[in-house]
Amino acid sequence: MRMAIEKAKEGVKKGQTPFGACIVKGGKVIACCHNLVWKNSDITAHAEITAIRRACKKLKKVDLSGCVIYSTCEPCPMCFAACHWARIRRIVFGCTIKVAKSYGFNELRVSNLQLRRLAKSKVRVTPAISVKENIGLFNFWRKHESARVY
Repeated sequence: MRMAIEKAKEGVKKGQTPFGACIVKGGKVIACCHNLVWKNSDITAHAEITAIRRACKKLKKVDLSGCVIYSTCEPCPMCFAACHWARIRRIVFGCTIKVAKSYGFNELRVSNLQLRRLAKSKVRVTPAISVKENIGLFNFWRKHESARVY
């Protein structure tokens, strides 16, 4: 989680939003990324999606079985679905999607636990890790003149 937080801070300094994600397999970091929505003019370039793309490329496969993704904020439904399709074993996240919404992001307030249940997904979900530090990312981001929501 610490690496995801640092990557999110790096992204904020580059004009991005306060989201970071890190994919780990067998104790080794496969990919660690921040959000690239503004840089790429791509609404789907969330930190989790970017990390999944890089991990698949690095491992030369689309099956990320056995991987764990650490995300600074609860993945949105799109990112949860990508984790499910990639067969990521576990999602570990910091603050909830409700927090992102409270900072003005256009979020669908459907929790990962709800999505897991509705989809009968096998992805394990571990919420509320380093919550204060992850909420701190939003405050850090808000102080930057380049801060903008999508």
